[in-house]
Amino acid sequence: MADRDRDEEGRARNARPRDGLGRPLPYGAEGVERQPEGVVRAPGEALREAQRLLDDGKPFHAHEVLEDAWKSGPEDERALWRGLAQLAVGVTHAARGNPGGAASLLRRGAENIGPYASAPPHGIDVAGLREWAEQLATCLPSRRQPPRPEAIAPRLRSS
Repeated sequence: MADRDRDEEGRARNARPRDGLGRPLPYGAEGVERQPEGVVRAPGEALREAQRLLDDGKPFHAHEVLEDAWKSGPEDERALWRGLAQLAVGVTHAARGNPGGAASLLRRGAENIGPYASAPPHGIDVAGLREWAEQLATCLPSRRQPPRPEAIAPRLRSS
């Protein structure tokens, strides 16, 4: 049996390079540097980094940042961060050409952030994100080509 790729802690982890949408590339190919996992960031820092990645066409990587915030954040904000991570994965699926999966994740993400609409923390544009997610989920099935991820990236904060 071949040795499995392992991280520093000995956990199985595929070391194949990945593209900007998180898809594995052949060993030896030049990929996009992965986001480090388990990084605890202040909410503003997590939102800035996730927005930068979304704007750069790397929604899969933005999802990793938002997932870290979900897992390390306070209990009363976990659904918010989980929903934001789901929105980023929805963009990932849309750009990969999976409109059904994208629409499902966008709607689930919008549902998870919904309870925060009356008092959105950290300047997050909950109302705008919910509207964006529903519009994108509705139009995806009629698109002939997968959209470029940076063309459909949401604005996480109102400004």
